[in-house]
Amino acid sequence: MLTTEPALELPAKPSIAVLPFANLADDPAQDYFADGLVEDIITALSRFKSLFVIARNSSFAYKGKPIDIKQVGHDLGVRYVLEGSVRRDGSRLRITGRLIDASTGTHLWAEEFDGPMADVFELQDKVASHVAGVIDPLLLDAEIRHVSEHPTADMNAYHLYLRAMPHLRAWSREDNLQAIGLLEQAVECDPRYGMALASLALCHSQNVSSGWTDEIARESERSIVWARRALDAAPDDPSAVTSAAGALLNTGEDVETLKRLVDGALARNPSHAFAWLWSGWMRTVSGESNLAIEHFETSMRLDPRMTRRAFHLTGLGMCHFFEHRFDQAARFLEDSFRELPTYPLTGWFLTACYARMGRVGEAREFASRDGIVPGGAWLAVHRLLGHAAHRDMALSGLKLATGQESDA
Repeated sequence: MLTTEPALELPAKPSIAVLPFANLADDPAQDYFADGLVEDIITALSRFKSLFVIARNSSFAYKGKPIDIKQVGHDLGVRYVLEGSVRRDGSRLRITGRLIDASTGTHLWAEEFDGPMADVFELQDKVASHVAGVIDPLLLDAEIRHVSEHPTADMNAYHLYLRAMPHLRAWSREDNLQAIGLLEQAVECDPRYGMALASLALCHSQNVSSGWTDEIARESERSIVWARRALDAAPDDPSAVTSAAGALLNTGEDVETLKRLVDGALARNPSHAFAWLWSGWMRTVSGESNLAIEHFETSMRLDPRMTRRAFHLTGLGMCHFFEHRFDQAARFLEDSFRELPTYPLTGWFLTACYARMGRVGEAREFASRDGIVPGGAWLAVHRLLGHAAHRDMALSGLKLATGQESDA
């Protein structure tokens, strides 16, 4: 039962407490490991500027005590609680983690990790990195659901940002316009809100890269202005930095400069799945296909329940296409197209892939069905790709499929 003390006000971003993990054995060394693991998880989560993480001392005040999750949320002023346990099974360790919404008691996520005692420190790092990578996007999705279920006329910048996210992810011209409207309101509420600024930059850059505008120069300039403001407002926030860098990539900024920005963000937070995704795109554009594949796969390992799966799959498909692994490329691109058919790059590269495989009739049929026509928006590939040979591969396939013989 909750105390009569008033609850602390929830912070204006996802808030979480990581409780001491239970030691399910009598081995004191295992107790030290459990405590060290929790400290590592707290440290890893604290690298996310998007999260409010309760400090170790407050969390460890619950060590060895009976725990009521709702009471913890009330006492510490957090919406989410991570708890877990450590058990030794012969020469192996089994670690469990559970993420709970403290306001309702609902379990949002649970996972088990196993590893040999001999690699105990490597296992500790692996678990901490994985848990941190999963929790950040998972809590963002939970916060989006909270906002959508509890409409209010008095929305602050954070709530407006959350309401914009489903529209930003939908990847359609109409949704993008709605996202821009909500994000502009968020920036009016807080002119230095890094993620709102960076997301606005992404929206305008999507108008450019997806062919949703006839005013490419104007939309590019808007994207650049918002991205620069985001970098100025939140230079130490990996989420804002990578989103701003992604927007600048779409508008043709020097990719080597952008890679340094994203690499810096990953140096500050190696568990940031979204930064690994954008790092993969940077390497795709610069012609480092196999390295890009590694970075896309790292992002997917860190965030296996990702809401942006199609963006990973399209990147993987493009990279295999560039390496002439056309069968693998087609499988990734087909999977992505089924999930998010409105993402233009997927259709463009699937068309080019079919053409390069010799399936020209299928390429032409797909292009016609998907609105890929001579002189269409797919000519943006020429601007987006910095590697000349890769650019020529894609454009030649698209020209063949659309019957366009002249140079872009």
